[in-house]
Amino acid sequence: MEPACRKEKPKLNSTPTRGDRARQKSAQQELKQRQRAEIYALNKVMTELEQQQFEAFCKQMQSQAE
Repeated sequence: MEPACRKEKPKLNSTPTRGDRARQKSAQQELKQRQRAEIYALNKVMTELEQQQFEAFCKQMQSQAE
């Protein structure tokens, strides 16, 4: 009888390679750019909403004054 042979697993490199780091950095930059664009879009929408509400308030105050 032969002893059971163990399959040797190739050791994975735990340290990222240059290419991995570059891809990770690139992905991080893309994420930041997308988040920034989303923040600017949300800010624009909120500013427009605030302006509409202010104009409605002014009209209401004008009609009450008359």
